[in-house]
Amino acid sequence: MSPSLGRTLSTVSLRTSDESVAVRNHRRVEDASRRPDTCNVVIFGQTGAGKSSLVNLITWTQASPTSPDTKGCTTESTVYEHDAVTQNKTLKVQLFDTVGLDEGPEGTVPNEQAQIALKKLLKTLEANRGIHLLMYCVLGSKDAQALERNYKLLCSKVKGGVPIVLVVTGLEGRKPEMEQWWTDNEKSISDLGMKFSGHACITAVTINESDTDEVRQRREQSYHAVCNLFEHCRPQNGTENFRGTTLPPARRTKNIVLFGETGAGKSSLVNLMAGKEVALTSSGTQHCTMRWQDYNIEFNGESFKVFNTFGLEEPQLGIKEYLESVENAYRLIKELDSQGGIDLLLFCIRAGRMTTTIQSNYRLFHEFLCEKKVPIVLAITNLEREQRMEDWWDREHDIFPRYQIYVAGHACITAANGLDSRHKDLYEESRITIRHLVKQSTADGQKQAWTGGDNLFASFMRKVKQLLTGGSHVKRKDLIPRLTKHCGISQEVAKHLADIIKQQKC
Repeated sequence: MSPSLGRTLSTVSLRTSDESVAVRNHRRVEDASRRPDTCNVVIFGQTGAGKSSLVNLITWTQASPTSPDTKGCTTESTVYEHDAVTQNKTLKVQLFDTVGLDEGPEGTVPNEQAQIALKKLLKTLEANRGIHLLMYCVLGSKDAQALERNYKLLCSKVKGGVPIVLVVTGLEGRKPEMEQWWTDNEKSISDLGMKFSGHACITAVTINESDTDEVRQRREQSYHAVCNLFEHCRPQNGTENFRGTTLPPARRTKNIVLFGETGAGKSSLVNLMAGKEVALTSSGTQHCTMRWQDYNIEFNGESFKVFNTFGLEEPQLGIKEYLESVENAYRLIKELDSQGGIDLLLFCIRAGRMTTTIQSNYRLFHEFLCEKKVPIVLAITNLEREQRMEDWWDREHDIFPRYQIYVAGHACITAANGLDSRHKDLYEESRITIRHLVKQSTADGQKQAWTGGDNLFASFMRKVKQLLTGGSHVKRKDLIPRLTKHCGISQEVAKHLADIIKQQKC
């Protein structure tokens, strides 16, 4: 998704060069700090750490000016309001972008003045509704020891109870994953006495037309990683934060798992639902095992997260593909669990003949992954040539029970936006149809979101093994390193899961 929920509604400045302007703007900051319907997030860090770029990433704008070098470009505290999509909610936040620390006397704002401005902002916020989250922005090229001074500075300026999260920027070139920075530095951070409620390893670079898909995906991943940190704005229990002020109501984002074989039109279906181009589409085929891309979309006043998956393309794959599916399936299940479970399975097929791959994907997701506990609906694409798209269902619906495929609803659509007027009309009709189906199938009062866990994973992977390899022999010693190195599971848990997966009975 191109996260379009963000909007820069206001900017509030604190200038020290002119006393009357400073007084007026200080009042505006106080007004912002009293707002009852937002969470206050203070972004702080060294000059050149990427704080303004971080604001632009979160709000999906270029509202905050940035500098191509390490010289500070933020000369005053500025407020940006944004609707952030967290793990399972949409939350109103106010981002306070602060002046960079550690500049020399010849810098844009010398360090002493920057500390004074920061202290003044913190005091203003604490005197009103308080600070809900401190976001420490650091550059990934810095070592852990360089982070300690400003961390201690902030800890000395705020009252206890405010969660602090770490955002590490400039990691667009980090291999194999941006998260490797945290793996390399976590122990050093702990040894130095720094404690964070959460972290995000990201890139905040502005996307250009020439950028690769990997760079685009990393920025998308970064957006979601940072927004998920806003969950720390919210208390673990109750509806109040540590200062006792009521936090804004948030609506739950509903999770949809979209699946189907390559070429069925899954990415085009995401764009159809979103009403804009958020997912890359391709006319080629791709051999994948259990990878996915997620998109946040909104329509009809509801928020949805669509997990566009790459399932099985062949009924039987080799041992290498099975091991790849082990790590990807674990990540998918853990991601779904962490984001509140699954509300709906959306099965996308292309109108044409029924195949064993269609049946295998249905069983994989509905029966194996969700244990038949999640509503499943069907989207049939490529029906633009029908006189009436629903005619296809009238003719063909009897074939699905023969393949033991049962769905709670269906949509006959076209996901291709053509040039002629009839095709455009069918496309808009399809948008209404699929949105209605999704909203109706996830409406309040439907089944609660379904979640799994490690036991589910083990059971699921035994069944995937049978489906992928026909029960061929996979050695326990090959499973354990996949689970530990690639999935981040502890050695003890990995051994336990490998033993369960190796059991012959399901």
